[in-house]
Amino acid sequence: MPHLRVVAGVAVAAVVLDQLTKTWALRRLGDRRPFEVIGSLRFNLTWNTGTAFSLGDDLNLGPFIAVVALAVVGWLLWAGYTARTVGAVAAGLVAGGAVGNLIDRALRSGPAGAPAGFMGGAVVDFIDLQWWPVFNVADAGIVCGAVLLVVVSLFEPREPAEAGAG
Repeated sequence: MPHLRVVAGVAVAAVVLDQLTKTWALRRLGDRRPFEVIGSLRFNLTWNTGTAFSLGDDLNLGPFIAVVALAVVGWLLWAGYTARTVGAVAAGLVAGGAVGNLIDRALRSGPAGAPAGFMGGAVVDFIDLQWWPVFNVADAGIVCGAVLLVVVSLFEPREPAEAGAG
């Protein structure tokens, strides 16, 4: 599986970039107002205890969703969807994003330092478009990787035996 290296390399890069940007956000935005960047883009520190886009804060499904995302990446590897470089990059983005957010759940406390049990930590979100829920680099990796996987699957050439079957 030569593309396994691509998946792993992209995943590691996504995790490192995600954790570095979250550390920056905690240091730069921890006790300040939102930082205006350009247009509607601003950096605004928030804590996500729910799933994607802070949905389901009271359900504690965030860790479960991240584990499901990793299982999907494993299936994509096994099923051969990462045989092309673009599929491998997409799977790496999803895996890296899932791991980045799992690290927050496992190692960070809750909002404002509130104690958190196993996998009960909060995910650091800080990219605020003001017209979309606040997110982070890991979230962007998951969404971009998933969209890329859908696009790749739509244009994936079919084997001649499959095309004639049916």
